[in-house]
Amino acid sequence: MTKRNTDISTSASERAIQAGKARQKRRIFLHNAFIALLCVIWIIPIVWLVCTSFSAYSGMNTSTFFPEKWSAIHYVKLLTPDTVNQFPTWFWNTFVIACWTCVISTLFVIMVAYAMSVTRFKSRKALMNAAVLMNLFPGMLSMIAVYFTLKTFGLTNSHIGLILVYSASAGLGYLVAKGFFDTVPRALCEAARIDGCNEAMIFWKIVMPTSKPIIVYTVISSFLVPWMDFVYAKMLLNAGVSANYTVAVGLYRMLEKSLINTYFTQFCCGGVLVSIPISILFMIMQKFYVQGVTSGAVKG
Repeated sequence: MTKRNTDISTSASERAIQAGKARQKRRIFLHNAFIALLCVIWIIPIVWLVCTSFSAYSGMNTSTFFPEKWSAIHYVKLLTPDTVNQFPTWFWNTFVIACWTCVISTLFVIMVAYAMSVTRFKSRKALMNAAVLMNLFPGMLSMIAVYFTLKTFGLTNSHIGLILVYSASAGLGYLVAKGFFDTVPRALCEAARIDGCNEAMIFWKIVMPTSKPIIVYTVISSFLVPWMDFVYAKMLLNAGVSANYTVAVGLYRMLEKSLINTYFTQFCCGGVLVSIPISILFMIMQKFYVQGVTSGAVKG
């Protein structure tokens, strides 16, 4: 009787284990199917943009997903400036603004993050909390104030004004970098102080060489802001001088009602070309980027 009860309980346990495994497999399948669906939804507009950029038709075609006739002529037209299209100039303007913003913003973020991580001073926590609270409000709320402030100093319709706008509040995004600096061994810093190094020497000669992941993460994040921004560029570069436009503003101009039938395919070509540099940058720096995000999230 006891053996029979044992066999029954054993078989019941095996069935429960098998049922649990079956439920787990169903959950994994549904999870993967959901992710695959999201990937398809995300990639469809990109595929459409690339395909449309190779269309022989210059206007917008919504009747078919793939173009009826294929051609690369619009890439040639895009790279050949005319009275409306000045893509090479726009691309260069955006690249210069992004590079300067990247350098200034990275320095601001890294220095603020290091100061908040290492030093202990009065009102430190209050400043950190204030920075977090300010980040909760969208930057668009300050657009009018920013515009009139720059106008007072004659910095509207100026690339310098754009660089200042993009870089000014970069230090508030210190939180992820601070989380990374919190993981740097303090023994290294203490040993350097014993050897006579001041705080600046410790920062540049010891901390920075060991912080490549977070530096790469900060560089890419800072570069993306001006590279993809449209709102502030459109607001500040409002004089109508085409040669001063960034890529986002210049391509948007091609969508005007009087121009869209001539320049829509060139607009798609511009979207594809703009994505190439940042895609290459991500592929090269992916390892350091992911490491910087995950390391900075430990104590951020």
